[in-house]
Amino acid sequence: MNEPLFNIPSDVYQTLSETERYLLHYIHQHLEDISTLSIVTLSERANVSTATIVRLMKKIGYNGYTSFKYRLKQEKKMTDESDQLKNIDEDIKLAIRKNEEEVLKTIQLQSIGQIEDAVQKIHDADKIYIFGRGFSEMIAKEMTIKLQLIGKTCEVHDDPNIIRLKSRDIDKNELAIFVSLNGETAELVEACQNLSMKQVTTITVTTRIDSTLSKISDMTLVGYKGEQSFFPDYEVRSRLSLHVIARILLDAYVIRMK
Repeated sequence: MNEPLFNIPSDVYQTLSETERYLLHYIHQHLEDISTLSIVTLSERANVSTATIVRLMKKIGYNGYTSFKYRLKQEKKMTDESDQLKNIDEDIKLAIRKNEEEVLKTIQLQSIGQIEDAVQKIHDADKIYIFGRGFSEMIAKEMTIKLQLIGKTCEVHDDPNIIRLKSRDIDKNELAIFVSLNGETAELVEACQNLSMKQVTTITVTTRIDSTLSKISDMTLVGYKGEQSFFPDYEVRSRLSLHVIARILLDAYVIRMK
């Protein structure tokens, strides 16, 4: 089985039931534990039937839960935490490990085939539009600058009204990339819906495979978002995984275009 864990085409995702989508999201959020769980234990923890687990595995390209677990074990390359940080304060260790976890799990979630497909879409596009809001704007702007430096016609937008207006003017031979942590920002969803109706190719970079943007985009690159935040009173959750995906995507583009 050479397909990645969550390389699920939009048309396949649409065939999943609500229960199957919930289970997929549960597995995504508990990747570190899944490889050690039996199908019965996963069934009990996720509160779904074993039949639902088997059905989901087959729909996303595996022979069954066992082959899925085997692939997950092969992909799992978390570093040994034994003595690497023994002289560092425990709270600082927690912060370091949180970031390490987000980077490593995000890399595990990526598919070479999907990255190659995204690279080809970038190459084929006459012009690229990148949309992002809030802290995701910084990633969108960095991607735009890098694409411009390598000769692609590219522009970035973060104003809600402009995003909506621009989505009505983009042509079929152009490409739109959405950068969104949770994939539910209203103006981004509206813009993606406009583009979908016009059959304009869309790519979403997010941390939620079950988000509205993920469901309506042609392609979704998913990163891992940890549950813990060191700024709980503010909406400033880490976009580290989105940075990792953007870097992988653009590095791959440069490599393929040499």
